[in-house]
Amino acid sequence: MDKLIITAALTGGLHGKEANPALPEQPDEIIADAVRCREAGAAIVHLHARDPEGRGVGDPGIFGRINEGILESCDVVVQNTTGGPGIPIERRISSLDAAPDMASLNMGSVVFFTGTREEPEETPFFNLRSEIEAFASEMLTRGIKPEMEVYNPSMLGEVDSLIEKGLLAEPYYVNFVMNVGGMGGYPGTPANLVYMVEMLPEGALFNVTGIGRAQLPLNTMSIIMGGHVRVGLEDNVYYRKGELAESNAQFVERVVRLAAELGREVASPAEARTILHL
Repeated sequence: MDKLIITAALTGGLHGKEANPALPEQPDEIIADAVRCREAGAAIVHLHARDPEGRGVGDPGIFGRINEGILESCDVVVQNTTGGPGIPIERRISSLDAAPDMASLNMGSVVFFTGTREEPEETPFFNLRSEIEAFASEMLTRGIKPEMEVYNPSMLGEVDSLIEKGLLAEPYYVNFVMNVGGMGGYPGTPANLVYMVEMLPEGALFNVTGIGRAQLPLNTMSIIMGGHVRVGLEDNVYYRKGELAESNAQFVERVVRLAAELGREVASPAEARTILHL
C-alpha cells in the first residue's frame, strides 16, 4: 500500500460556529487551523472561503489570502473547493485563480437536507456534465489536480466520461463522499464502500469521506483497504456521540493513531505529492 494521505476539511460552506464553535470561518482562523492539522499529520488541507458573516462564497481574493497565509506558515498540499450550493459556476471556478495544488471536482448533482429534523430544508447543488467538463478542462490546463467528489455509484460514470475525453491525468483521484443526508447521497456502510471501490476505473486512487457518524468507521475501512482518508469539521462536528470535537487537529490525531495501530505509515506532504503526481 501507499502511505496514507490524510486530508483535513477545515470549514465547509454550509454549517458554521452554531454547529461547533471550534469550526474556523475567517482567513486567520483557517490559516492557524491548517498549521495545527499539518503538525498533527495531515498532508492536504481542503478549503472553503467564507465572507465576514461566515457564509460560503466563491471569492478568489479570500482564497488567495488563505492559500498564501498557509504556505507562508507550513508545507502542506492546498486543495480549494470548486463547490458550494447556491454559488454561481463562474464564482465557483474562480477559486482556481488562487493557484491551489488541487481542487475538488463534484461529479454530479445532489440535494442536501439542512435545517432541523422538525424543519428540514432542501438545498440543491447542481453540477451539469458540461460544467463538470469545463472545470476538468480548466484544471488540466492549469496543472491543478482534481479530487473527484463521488456521492453515489452512478457518478463514477462521469469519471469514466472524463477519462474517455482525455480531461484527466493519471493517477485519477476519487473521493467517495458517503452518508450525505439528502437526495443523491449513498449510505456510509462497509458493503457500500467495498462496492464503489470495486467499480473504480483502472489507474484510480481513492479517498473516503464519511459524513457525520460514518466518519470514523469509514476512515478505518479505507486505511485497511489501501485508500486515503478525509476528516474534519466540514464533515462531522462530533468527536464521538454527544461530544463536540475540540478541533480539526483532534480528528487528524485520531487517524494517525489508528494508522499506527493498523500498520499503515502516514504520508508527508512531499510524499503525497509523489503519490498523486502533483
